[in-house]
Amino acid sequence: MTIEGIISAIIIGLIIGALGRLVVPGKQNVPIWLTIVVGIVAALIGTAIARGIGVADTDGIDWVEILFQVVLAAIGVAAVSAVRGRRV
Repeated sequence: MTIEGIISAIIIGLIIGALGRLVVPGKQNVPIWLTIVVGIVAALIGTAIARGIGVADTDGIDWVEILFQVVLAAIGVAAVSAVRGRRV
């Protein structure tokens, strides 16, 4: 992976994590760095799922892939928030 790939993964992770956090109702006690990590993981898994079912490479914007990524990020943020809420 190149430095450009790492930087783009962080940027995409930030965006996907933020969108996932917006989808989850209520207040989440999740730090921004953890939201970015969840977003990066969700972006990678969402892309893998989209490629697996054959919808990752389309003309224009890959809306289905983005939907997978945001839904996975929302699930991840909710799960992390629930786990961190129990620790406090």
